[in-house]
Amino acid sequence: MNARTRPRPARPLSLHARTAADLMTEGPLSIRQAATVEEAAAFLSGRGISAAPVIDEAGRPVGVVSRTDLLSHLARSGPGLPAPPNEARPDQSWRPRVRDVMTPAVFCARPETAAARVVEMMLALKVRRLFIVDGVGVLVGVVSAFDVLRGLAPRVGRQEGGTR
Repeated sequence: MNARTRPRPARPLSLHARTAADLMTEGPLSIRQAATVEEAAAFLSGRGISAAPVIDEAGRPVGVVSRTDLLSHLARSGPGLPAPPNEARPDQSWRPRVRDVMTPAVFCARPETAAARVVEMMLALKVRRLFIVDGVGVLVGVVSAFDVLRGLAPRVGRQEGGTR
């Protein structure tokens, strides 16, 4: 690079999505709150994901279960998962459930929420994902930090006299 060559200024990025629906991933993978910890571990590891929304019987989000939640549970309960059921103990209600280990905080928005507001909420709440629910609270999507990054696009034109 010589003295006359100047790097071009980076073009500002703008969010090209208008609403949460424009940003969200529809039909996110979720797990039932009644699922066992073993099922949750298999669910997350089998899909290569770090966390998933936990839903109730009606499909409403009630929490999030992450690999960290599962590891914390294992650390508290001892070195191994509960023994598999056997014929001498057919009642499996003793097995730890997702509802027992999940993080019970749920941050939601509606599909029509402005995309900029979704980003503001994620930053203010310091969360990596925001659940999108319909009018009756059923999970219909999720906006992750990755979805927001994917929604950024360079501004095409420059305004004279300032920026937006």
